[in-house]
Amino acid sequence: MPPAAARPLPSKASGLLYGVGLGGFVDGIVLHQILQWHHMVSHVDDYPTTTVAGLEVNTLADGFFHLVTWVFVLAGSITAIHAWRSGRLAPSWSFHFGLVLAGWGVFNVVEGLVDHQILGVHHVRDDLGGPLAWDLGFLAFGVLLIVGGWALHRRGVAVMERKRR
Repeated sequence: MPPAAARPLPSKASGLLYGVGLGGFVDGIVLHQILQWHHMVSHVDDYPTTTVAGLEVNTLADGFFHLVTWVFVLAGSITAIHAWRSGRLAPSWSFHFGLVLAGWGVFNVVEGLVDHQILGVHHVRDDLGGPLAWDLGFLAFGVLLIVGGWALHRRGVAVMERKRR
């Protein structure tokens, strides 16, 4: 194994993929299952959560959503193992955790724009009729995660670069 100074920095892909997947799990577990504020298609008139048939469709859609988030976490694991086996340095905590937070933010922004605004299949608080303020707060939280996560990641890059010299 070459010395640390000669080895490339860790891949950014694994942290971002973990963040997208884990952010999706937080959304699905906390907002869909624990708080039951919404489900994947709870704002679609054909699938109201007030009927057994509508709740069955929403539960199935939530399951597929969780399957996709699991695939993102799996992809993060595969890219991390590939990077380490190819000789890249292991990430520092701030390098990796910053990317995880940024990936979570990317999940929130994309999911919030696509599902909440463009498709309108659900909103953060469908249990309250889908007020826009909650959707905007979800997007703002996503942007804060991206900015804060990226800043933490950059701090980790700087620390790792100093250690390589």
